[in-house]
Amino acid sequence: MHNSIMELMWSSGHLSGGNADYVEQLYDQYLKDPGQVSEEWREYFDTLPKIAEQNSVDVSHREVQEYFKLLGKTSRFKPVLSNDVVVNSEHENKQVQVLHLISSYRVRGHQKATLDPLSLMHRERVPDLELDFHNLSLADNSTVFQTGSLHINRETATLREIVDVLERIYCGSIGYEFMHIVDLAQKHWIQKRIEPKHGNPGFKTEVKRHILERLSAAEGLEKHLDSKYPGTKRFGLEGGESLIPLVDELIQRAGSYGVKEVVIGMAHRGRLNMLVNILGKNPSELFSEFEGRAKYKSSGDVKYHQGFSSNIMTPGGEVHLAMAFNPSHLEIVSPVVEGSVRARQDRRKDTLGHAVIPISIHGDAAFAGQGVVMETFQMSQTRAYGTGGTVHIIINNQVGFTTNRRDDARSTEYCTDVAKMVQAPIFHVNADDPEAVLFVTQLALDFRYEFKKDVVIDLVCYRRRGHNETDEPASTQPVMYTKIRQMPTTRALYADRMIAEGVVTAAEVDELNSSYRSALDTGSHVVKSLVKEPNVEMFVDWNPYLGHTWASHYNTSIKLETLQALARKITTLPANLTLHRQVQKLADDRAKMAAGELAVDWGFAETLAYASILTTGNRVRLTGQDVGRGTFSHRHAVLRDQESEEEYVPLRSLVSDPKMFSIYDSLLSEAAVLAFEYGYATTTPNALVIWEAQFGDFANCAQVVIDQFITSGEQKWQRLCGLTMLLPHGYEGQGPEHSSARLERFLQMCAEQNIQVCLPTTSAQVFHMLRRQVLCPLRKPLVVMSPKSLLRHKETTSTLEEMANGSFQVVIGETDSDITPESVERVILCSGKVYYDLRAERRNRGLKNIAIIRLEQLYPFPEDDLRDSMKQYANVSDVVWCQEEPMNQGAWYSSQHHMRNVIQSLGLTVNLRYAGRDASAAPAAGYPELHNQQLRAFLEQALGQGK
Repeated sequence: MHNSIMELMWSSGHLSGGNADYVEQLYDQYLKDPGQVSEEWREYFDTLPKIAEQNSVDVSHREVQEYFKLLGKTSRFKPVLSNDVVVNSEHENKQVQVLHLISSYRVRGHQKATLDPLSLMHRERVPDLELDFHNLSLADNSTVFQTGSLHINRETATLREIVDVLERIYCGSIGYEFMHIVDLAQKHWIQKRIEPKHGNPGFKTEVKRHILERLSAAEGLEKHLDSKYPGTKRFGLEGGESLIPLVDELIQRAGSYGVKEVVIGMAHRGRLNMLVNILGKNPSELFSEFEGRAKYKSSGDVKYHQGFSSNIMTPGGEVHLAMAFNPSHLEIVSPVVEGSVRARQDRRKDTLGHAVIPISIHGDAAFAGQGVVMETFQMSQTRAYGTGGTVHIIINNQVGFTTNRRDDARSTEYCTDVAKMVQAPIFHVNADDPEAVLFVTQLALDFRYEFKKDVVIDLVCYRRRGHNETDEPASTQPVMYTKIRQMPTTRALYADRMIAEGVVTAAEVDELNSSYRSALDTGSHVVKSLVKEPNVEMFVDWNPYLGHTWASHYNTSIKLETLQALARKITTLPANLTLHRQVQKLADDRAKMAAGELAVDWGFAETLAYASILTTGNRVRLTGQDVGRGTFSHRHAVLRDQESEEEYVPLRSLVSDPKMFSIYDSLLSEAAVLAFEYGYATTTPNALVIWEAQFGDFANCAQVVIDQFITSGEQKWQRLCGLTMLLPHGYEGQGPEHSSARLERFLQMCAEQNIQVCLPTTSAQVFHMLRRQVLCPLRKPLVVMSPKSLLRHKETTSTLEEMANGSFQVVIGETDSDITPESVERVILCSGKVYYDLRAERRNRGLKNIAIIRLEQLYPFPEDDLRDSMKQYANVSDVVWCQEEPMNQGAWYSSQHHMRNVIQSLGLTVNLRYAGRDASAAPAAGYPELHNQQLRAFLEQALGQGK
């Protein structure tokens, strides 16, 4: 008896005392899911006695406790109809929380995603991705809930299943940011694309083999260059090799959409790899550049700034690829690409952006740090600059040169946050998961085509060798580079994965590597889809504009009858057009000018120039701040009905295609807009492309475009460009900045006949100057110091006959008939508005011994024309250069040697002297009275008796 009691106690003692709670929890788990407990406990619970002759199922103690808690919360004044009511109410509350949890994963899952191949990225805890934040717990894991809007092809699932699939979708190798988008259709489209995949793209075997081949090519080129040219700077792609299969897929998939042209802009990193492995540049040409055997015209540029173009075969046919040239100012190429794309779209009448797409490849630090990125995004949905959406790719090395601390590099969580300003979706992806990279590539391009919007792929990778191959990165990032040195390459990781999956064998992997190296050694093209005999119709034909030398004069005359007909046409307005009183007065005056009753002013001469250009079949594109009306209310090329506010553009009445004349008021940007117009002009040789600054000094904000593209692009890259810049300039007491367009900066950059710098002073001059710019086959940028007060100056007007006849005069000699050559003892040379100040003061003083010669073009400097104008003055004893600008600004320092050359060639024994404002740090005086004092002083220097 005693022994049997002891045996019973020994056999059941583990179920009581301190173990009772633990055993009860195990029993609760057993009741919910027997598979959750160990085999020993499951066998024990199975042996427990059942309730005699009943079919009911035992209920867990915890559920009973929860039931009585709910009873306590239920009002005793309201009858409880049944147990189901209470249970369902609790379930419904949790159902709502489950839907909140799903939404949290969509919004913040990217913050938990495994994005960094190095596993060094700091990730904050995301509390709203945890169950208890939503009043859920592990006890709810086996509870079945409705999946709501979660697109997993199941209407119900257990909480555990829902969380597992959300983790796979939103917290794997891809971090999706799209819930900031306001448009529900766009958000739902993305959800429907990504959620049914459950985080697994499921690519076919041939796709996986192609990914491996592209990774082998990307790594193979870098290894080859490193072994052949060790220590040579090349900004290699090591650590970011997934870029190559990414861009390859973009191009091939774009081809299936019917794309005909792709324009790519990118900075240094990976550029050489892209040129060889994507665009099909022959490796032997690249090797020649490394070995110093490449031939350059003029200055040339380094290897990793070079552009390239080729044709690639895709499932949809032949596609023309163009890599834009890019200087060291990393992101400035982005708007240049957009301009080139818009020009190609306009040529193809591709208004929706189906046939031509832009791809911009950025660095993470530059994308976050440079303002032109914001400006370019802001342009993306505007009338003047939209291209139907850009695919942005960020090679996210997680470090900018030596800066990797986030609180040094930016003020945002991601480098991509600036893209949210236009509600672009952002797809962060771990570059060491090439299949995830391919999936977001397809997603990004499809989104671009579906919604005609920008989209961003953040390729989170690393740089294996530091900023460049001569750099030692461990000195500034020791932890990062300790980890990198231990990292297998992306190709090696993926090859091992494919071998494990049975997609390829180790021997096949070795063959991929060796065959690529062999192709490099033999100098063969390594892009299999390269079209060896491309369709030349896909190229912009620049042949008519090549090989022309500079000439001072080009015939821009037009038949008077034709000019008169054009004038009448554009001054005949619709009868139902109601204009503002002041604009109506201007329209009436222009009608009189067309009839020859009034002389033609500046604004109408400019309009007639555009009209005459349009009728020759050339495009005209004019953008800038307030260009429709004109900052100084002189243009009014766009008329607005005062009742309906509808626009009427008289110049479009001359052409069947309204887009032949494009005029747009731009956003308040200079750098991005000017870069865009440069890109447009370099792609459209048969167009007059004009950017007008609101005031000339605004060009300061676009100085990088002027320095690195406009004034040097032909010499560095042999890129011709006929862009025109209209920069209001003139000293009229409006303060320092609004006086000067910084003429001296442009002249300082003049060399090798790279640009034209003009200061026209009459209506006929601006007419002929604009016609020359597009009708002459020479393509050079034109910088115009445009007037302000001269726009309405009565002495700047011209007749229709003066506009119909002749050409642009680079030098205009003395025009007062009472100044005879033999009486001239002093010659004053000048440019721009100051001419009228000098002539008015000379007339006031009654001086007959001073001739005034205008230089309408300061570069290329017209020495021959100036010599012809001066040689008639045999009795000259004094030559003066007079300018409005301070001595250290304007044309004095950059042009005086040209003038001295002319004086010397004429055998004159006189020195060239200066008359103008004293040297100054600021461009002009800030007070009207001081301005007038300075004006009187230098007019005295120029016209007075003293020398």
